[in-house]
Amino acid sequence: MLILPIKKQWFDMILTGEKQEEYREIKPYYTQRFSKVFQMVGQIPVDQHEEQVRFTNGYGWKVPAFIADCRLEKREGRAEWGAEPGKEYYVLVIKKIRWKSMDGLGGYLTP
Repeated sequence: MLILPIKKQWFDMILTGEKQEEYREIKPYYTQRFSKVFQMVGQIPVDQHEEQVRFTNGYGWKVPAFIADCRLEKREGRAEWGAEPGKEYYVLVIKKIRWKSMDGLGGYLTP
């Protein structure tokens, strides 16, 4: 499972449903990480397949976290959600939150 840290502002906005996307710069580092989970040709995601991604607010396993079903796209993002206007990103489209560390569950849910 892909694990990505995000800042508290974006973490909280995703949990409230206000933000439905998370952005990552198009760099070899993320291309390599995403290609291990999503089908890609070069830097281009090639299908609409959803995968579970664990988002953390900090590093380690004892930090606030949630697991969400996500789809990967490559396009411009929204400025109000942290993207620079006119810049392309890897966009993780958050479809459904499956588990939150605040739920008090010992593991995570799968479909």
